[in-house]
Amino acid sequence: MQHCKLALVTGAAGYGKTTLLAQWRQDRLMAGAEVAWISLTIDDKGYTAFCGALFEGLRRLGIEVDIDPLREDSTVPAMEACVAIIVEAATQLSKELYLIVDDYHHVEVPAAHKLIQKLLEQSPGNLHLVLAARVNPPLSLTRLRVMDQVVEIESAELPFDLAETRTFVEENLGTDRINVDELSLINDLTSGWPSCLQLIVIMLKNRPSTRSILNDLVWRSSDLQSYLSEEVVAHLPDELVEVAEALSLFRRFNAAMAVAVTGNAQAGELLQRMEDENLLIYRVDSEDRMTWYRFQPLFGEFLSARLERRKSDIHALHRLGAQWFAAHNCLTEAVRHANLGEDTEFAIRVIEQSAPATWSLEYLAPTLRLLERLPEDVLFSHQRLLFLACITVSLTSRPGRAKAWLERLQASDLSEYPELASGLPLIQAAIAVQEDDIERSIDLLEPVLDAPMENPFLRYMLLAALTVAYYTAGRYADARRLFDIHPIPPQDRGNDMALVAESARLTTYIIAGEIGEAEPLICELLERSTREGGHRSICTNLCASLLADAFYELDRIDDARELIANRLGLLHSSVPDVIVRTNISRSRLDLLQKGPDAALPFLRQQIAHLRCLGQIRPVAQLLGEQIRVSLIKGQRNQAVELLQSLDDFVRDHSSEQGGRAELPAIAALARARILRSEDSQAALRALNKVQDYAERFNRARLGVLVDLLSADALEDLGRSEESLERLYRAVENGRRLGLVRTLLDEGALSEKLLTRLSQCPLEDQLREYLDELLGKLAAPSAPSLAAPRSRRTTTTGQTPQLTPREREILSLVAQAMSSKRIAHTLDITLDTVKWNLRNIYAKLGVSSRYDAMVWARNHQLID
Repeated sequence: MQHCKLALVTGAAGYGKTTLLAQWRQDRLMAGAEVAWISLTIDDKGYTAFCGALFEGLRRLGIEVDIDPLREDSTVPAMEACVAIIVEAATQLSKELYLIVDDYHHVEVPAAHKLIQKLLEQSPGNLHLVLAARVNPPLSLTRLRVMDQVVEIESAELPFDLAETRTFVEENLGTDRINVDELSLINDLTSGWPSCLQLIVIMLKNRPSTRSILNDLVWRSSDLQSYLSEEVVAHLPDELVEVAEALSLFRRFNAAMAVAVTGNAQAGELLQRMEDENLLIYRVDSEDRMTWYRFQPLFGEFLSARLERRKSDIHALHRLGAQWFAAHNCLTEAVRHANLGEDTEFAIRVIEQSAPATWSLEYLAPTLRLLERLPEDVLFSHQRLLFLACITVSLTSRPGRAKAWLERLQASDLSEYPELASGLPLIQAAIAVQEDDIERSIDLLEPVLDAPMENPFLRYMLLAALTVAYYTAGRYADARRLFDIHPIPPQDRGNDMALVAESARLTTYIIAGEIGEAEPLICELLERSTREGGHRSICTNLCASLLADAFYELDRIDDARELIANRLGLLHSSVPDVIVRTNISRSRLDLLQKGPDAALPFLRQQIAHLRCLGQIRPVAQLLGEQIRVSLIKGQRNQAVELLQSLDDFVRDHSSEQGGRAELPAIAALARARILRSEDSQAALRALNKVQDYAERFNRARLGVLVDLLSADALEDLGRSEESLERLYRAVENGRRLGLVRTLLDEGALSEKLLTRLSQCPLEDQLREYLDELLGKLAAPSAPSLAAPRSRRTTTTGQTPQLTPREREILSLVAQAMSSKRIAHTLDITLDTVKWNLRNIYAKLGVSSRYDAMVWARNHQLID
């Protein structure tokens, strides 16, 4: 700002404009500058009143304007004379001068804006003007922008990100007073709106029990309703408020839709006014040429509540929206709003008439809601709907229902629907994947892999399902080769099912234990999935599960927890592998951050839920994890009882092939843990069974853990040389794969074994890796949420692996570009830029843009 003539801060009510300027003012004062501040009110909207306030602010800077605004007119000569006096006086002063004008949006008369325009055009280099307003003032800034003489901060840059929300909440409530899931929910609800966060913090401080009603915040918080009524809505025209209330029912809207739904021919112009006035409305990324908007979530709920209190015909508005969406091929939204408008027949008709090429994963949620209210006899009479129903339930942990419906579909005449008949093997294979019958899935899919399939949704569903089947069987090379033989073309890289297929390919690296190689690839796919489908899309959730596992393994504990916070679908309803991975990650994060008393109740709850769903492998995995945590807590008798339950479960459900071949290994690993302290020979025999499974299915991460535990058993048996060999192999493979937590999570056992190995002669790379592990063992196992992330790569001597997008963003940071400008330059969202910057900071072990830039230049990552 010290090199610019103008700083313009614009944003909606409660976005922290005044707070930001107050903090910045303090910084300037400490730097020795002269700073004056004036706050305008509604009484200053006229020219005379505005000039009076402006001259008073200038006087505080030492600039005397000997003009009586009550006697002055607003002619051009009078303005030029006034500006000349100001410029001459400022030139005579040696200090940097800053005049802050808060709430500039109260100024209404054109003459006042013209006076500011002339002052900006003629002001000397030491006079800086700072304007804060809710709307962009009618000033011509093109010349200033070209000359790089203006700093602009807009609504998109003012909200808190998740890290800032966490800091704010903890500073006001104290650490550990709110969990990560609740924090994520608060951030999602508020979209980082500072005033709203302040109200929530006050509510939680005064009434801690309100944590349970965060989802109903608008309905329960009278303070929030009052704030929105008084600060946001009170001064708006009734016509604008009515249009906003009607549109609040929709997740996104545009001008044409607004006219159709509200019946107001001026609705498009009113939308533009909402945007111009920063009325808590945001643009939504879209591939079409329409300009789409959405409301800030809590403001949207507030408007919906007002609409309901007015007893409007909400169902009619949903039906109008459904018809508009259907007419414009927005089929997911058409089905959703037909459901909400209780027009089941229209929802069915939309699905029946939709072209297969338009199918997407977004259909799943509205289709599930439709199925919940649809009698089965109606469902069975609509074959295309029944086909989609079978796909939907087969992908969402409901294989039993999917099988029953599939039988009805197969018994019907599909001669009129050849695309449905060709998709039957896919449904059968998806059911087989849910039941861990991997060989059957492969047998069903391989014969149709090269068959022509014009429907991209089904084509990529086949690719994803076969990839899952291959990696579950340990056939990673076959899974990756699929994408060489059947590459995803560039035009389909944004297709949601294609993104799911790519996530399945990257899962092969996680399952194989190749964490170091997997992490940058998953980061890139998560960024792309978020950009294409949003923060809560199915593929974004799948990538979050993968990356949380990778981050946990890399000891980036806070990042892992933030990734899976508030993603309940990953814990409850997905394919077995995703359910296992996410639940284990969540349990281990609870164990590290809160202790066994938090992890055990979570495991018991999830085991009960997954038993009800018939999820065999996830239940076995969580029972094994429950045994491990019980032993950590010192509850050996409880662990023995759980092992008996696990053994019975394995006896009833295990198999030699497919996913359930893992069950005996899960039980054997649990048995080895229990027997470790009393019968090392028996423990070693159990571990050999686990080793056989790990080698047969290429589970390298599991192999490292087995080697570590076997080294301990062998040492107890007096076989020191064999013990050291197994220990060396565990650490060498751990270094090669990029593992950290696998070698740390055994606690005291890990420390004892790794300390023993450190006393042996080792190569430099292995020595550095081992020293890092021992250093982590000596530090607290549960780092503070506010603690800086450690950087593994600096201790191992390896260069951090930045994705191409991260390098691109870092190079633009080095050009002093703002996050918003980077987003415009790369044609990505501001959230995507912020997400990548946080990931860069974590990888480089820094905390600011400047530090990241310096580190990257020193290590020749950027020019």
